[in-house]
Amino acid sequence: MSTTRTRGIFAAALTALIAAAIGGTAVAQADSNNAGAADHHASDTAVTDGFNAVDRNTKWQLTEKLKLNFPTYHTEGIAFAGDRIFLSAVQITEPTVKYPSPQGGYDRTPGKGIGHLFVMDKAGNLLKDITLGEGDMYHPGGIDFDGTSVWVPVAQYRPNSSAIVYRVDAASLDVHKQFEVPDHFGGIVMDKQTGHLVGNTWGSRRFAEWDLQGKQLDTWENPNYFVDYQDCQYAANSKMLCAGVTNLPQTPDAGGTASTYELGGMALIDLTSHNVLRDVPFQQWSSAGHVATRNPFKMTADGGELTIRVAPDNGDEGNGTEILTYKATVR
Repeated sequence: MSTTRTRGIFAAALTALIAAAIGGTAVAQADSNNAGAADHHASDTAVTDGFNAVDRNTKWQLTEKLKLNFPTYHTEGIAFAGDRIFLSAVQITEPTVKYPSPQGGYDRTPGKGIGHLFVMDKAGNLLKDITLGEGDMYHPGGIDFDGTSVWVPVAQYRPNSSAIVYRVDAASLDVHKQFEVPDHFGGIVMDKQTGHLVGNTWGSRRFAEWDLQGKQLDTWENPNYFVDYQDCQYAANSKMLCAGVTNLPQTPDAGGTASTYELGGMALIDLTSHNVLRDVPFQQWSSAGHVATRNPFKMTADGGELTIRVAPDNGDEGNGTEILTYKATVR
């Protein structure tokens, strides 16, 4: 065998090993609330099956409030990885300002801020504050844990802009800038069946699918206008479970002052057909008066019991940020 051919074979093998290492996170199967579970696929499937039994009459009970005793700013996404809790948040240092008319394709100024990924223990004690973002891209969104890594999109705080997708090793907390995309993406999920990433744009009006190198493989419009999805998770067999909120106008009061009503809800989406398979409202409220699915959201299942963990309030609202736990029994 020639030296040139030997080197070629070695190079090809090395490339395959590197690709396998990078893509390992894509196929890791993990329960987002118990990384040591023996059958992660069964856990994901249990969430899907459980949610398919949820309707407007499902009785949700608030069972726990975990108060976070550090500045959390505006919370965005949450993920559970073994003994660690990950919470994304944006710290606004200069608010965006709407333009009278669009300028350069934008409807507002970029503003300024700092993107945070807080790492906590199960008691809510802060272990590390990871700063993410570059330049005008400082707004983290909904996050996902794939069993090995936490995926975090950090975007400009305005639509039709740009974002960076980060991969954070859940054990070492090493940060990897995976790729950039030319739009605001406010949430991301790892499809464990394909090894691809799926993100949603501003207001979740559009979805996109990429490989791990950032090559866009597909894009589609959101067929549902029930709520804007804020935080999502993988839910087995190329499906994802999302939760969010929409602000609906209410009739002005006697003084002519109009207000809005927060409608919360959850939806199960098929990542192959792109159809919304099931969506239901979720009308539970935080101490600051926000609907519980306003931002961070994750669901787990154990037999016929579903558990939802959310963190709807900002650090400067009500009692500050609390991780609220709701439970329901379904059949």
